[in-house]
Amino acid sequence: MARIRTVLTSAAAALLVWGAAGGAFAATSDDVLLPHPGPEGLVWVQEQWGDSGVVSAGAWDSLPTVLTVACDGGGSLNVTMESQQTQVAAFAVDCPVDTPGRGSVTLPAGVVRAGSFSIGVDASSQTVRWALTVTQPE
Repeated sequence: MARIRTVLTSAAAALLVWGAAGGAFAATSDDVLLPHPGPEGLVWVQEQWGDSGVVSAGAWDSLPTVLTVACDGGGSLNVTMESQQTQVAAFAVDCPVDTPGRGSVTLPAGVVRAGSFSIGVDASSQTVRWALTVTQPE
């Protein structure tokens, strides 16, 4: 329980989401692309539009890390993740108009180093809506 409390405190203190609109969140819609990740979650971005990213802290190097992105609106996303200034993941997600697309990567323990990490999301259009989670399942 102490690990969860530490992670949640660190993540809450260090989470920063930036976007093309000066970091402000866009108005949210009624449907959720990704549900809240629960106690294993380090980051949950419920909804964002276009290019953006996340900077956070609280990662453990002794646990695997799962980055999941979902999107819709037509177009695609290019997603990158860095840990301690080293790129550890890069993948693309197709974002259909009618149905959410989803992409995910699981990084083994030790790939994401303890402490801070960042995720960049490059959208093909500012009309692409997306959400992401970062979890460290035990």
